[in-house]
Amino acid sequence: MFYIYYIYRNDKVYMDFFTYSQRLDYLLEIIQKGQLSSPNDLVSKFECTERTIRKMIGDLRRKGYLIKYSRKELRYTLINI
Repeated sequence: MFYIYYIYRNDKVYMDFFTYSQRLDYLLEIIQKGQLSSPNDLVSKFECTERTIRKMIGDLRRKGYLIKYSRKELRYTLINI
């Protein structure tokens, strides 16, 4: 279950750090389990845009996780070295 905290500034909505961190952890977990086929799968659950999900995947990659999209398997995978 996710608790959504938003910060409103200058007519823009921002997710707070705690919420973002929780979602990153969950995103990493479902990628590890092989359950993420498309960022669009999480749009309704996270109540955000597909672009935000893609940014989150990019953030995980910048943290050092090797996340690739497999066209053959049609899902995101975490590569273990």
